Amino acid sequence: MSRPETPDRQELERRLDDVPALSGSPRTIEQLSGGLTNVNLKVSTPSGVFVARCFGGDEGLLGIDREAEHHNSRAAAEAGVGAPVVDFRPDLGMLVIGYIDGATYDNSSFAGDGVIARVADACRRLHAGPRFVNDFDMFARQRGYLRVVRARGFALPDGYERYDGDFQQVRRVLEDHADPSMPCNNDLLAGNFVDDDDRLWLIDYEYSGNNDPCFELGNITTECELDDDQTEGLVTAYFGRRSRRDLARVRLQALTAQYGWSLWGAIQAATSSLDFDFAQWCAERFDKAAAGFSSPGFRLLLEEASRED
Repeated sequence: MSRPETPDRQELERRLDDVPALSGSPRTIEQLSGGLTNVNLKVSTPSGVFVARCFGGDEGLLGIDREAEHHNSRAAAEAGVGAPVVDFRPDLGMLVIGYIDGATYDNSSFAGDGVIARVADACRRLHAGPRFVNDFDMFARQRGYLRVVRARGFALPDGYERYDGDFQQVRRVLEDHADPSMPCNNDLLAGNFVDDDDRLWLIDYEYSGNNDPCFELGNITTECELDDDQTEGLVTAYFGRRSRRDLARVRLQALTAQYGWSLWGAIQAATSSLDFDFAQWCAERFDKAAAGFSSPGFRLLLEEASRED
C-alpha cells in the first residue's frame, strides 16, 4: 500500500473536469500537506473552494473502506463537526469536501487556553451525531493487521508478541465493562483538528466507525502527546465529572491504540513508497505500548477500569 501519486497535470485536469463542483474556470490547484494515504488538493473555482481527497484502489491492507468513509463523512457533517461532503467519485478515486479556512493544530496547540475543553466538546458533538455505517474495534483491527504482517513476512517490532497477553487482558476488561458505542473518528491526530476561531472541526474519516468513545479520547492523548494533566482535563471535560474509572479506560485505550496502530506502521514500512520513516513511526508507538504494559501502574489501571462509579 502506498499513497497515490499525484496525477500528471493533464490527467488531473481531466479528472477534475468530470466533477461538476470542480469544473469551473478559472481554477487553481494547490497540494495540501499531511496525509499518508491520500493526496489532498485544494481546488479553488468561481463557485467555491474545495478539497479533493485523491486515493488509490489498494487500501485493503490497511482496512480502509472508502464507501464507509463517504457515508461517515456525511454523518459527521450532519453532526456539525465535519466538512460538508460535495461529491464522491470512486470511479475517479476521489472524495470532494468543502474547504475549511482555519488553523490546523499541531501537538503544541493543546496547551492553549481552553483548547482541551473545545476538543472535548467537538468529540461530544461527533459522538452524539448520526450513527456511522460501520463499527471500528482496534482489537479486531490489530488481529487483521497481524495476519497481514505474518502472511507477508513483514518485520514486527522486536518483542511485539511478548505483550499479547497484556493486550488481551485489556480487551477483556474493556469488553466486560463496556459502554455503548458511538460514532468516532478513531484517528484524531493533531492535524485532523481545524480551528476557524468559531468552531473546531474534525476531519478525515478513513478509519471512522462506531466505537467506545474512550478509544477516541485515548487515541488523542497518545497521538497528540498530551501530558497527565491534559489527559485528566480532557476526560473530565468530556464526561463532565472526575472519574477514576473513565480515566483508567481512556489510558487503557491509549495503550490499545499504540499497540494496534504500530502494526499499521509495520505494514506501511514494508509497502509504502512515500518518503516517510514508517519504521520509526511504528517503533515509537510500540515503545509507548511496551512501556505502558510494563509499568507498575498497569494492573491498577485494569482494576480501576472495572470499577462502578
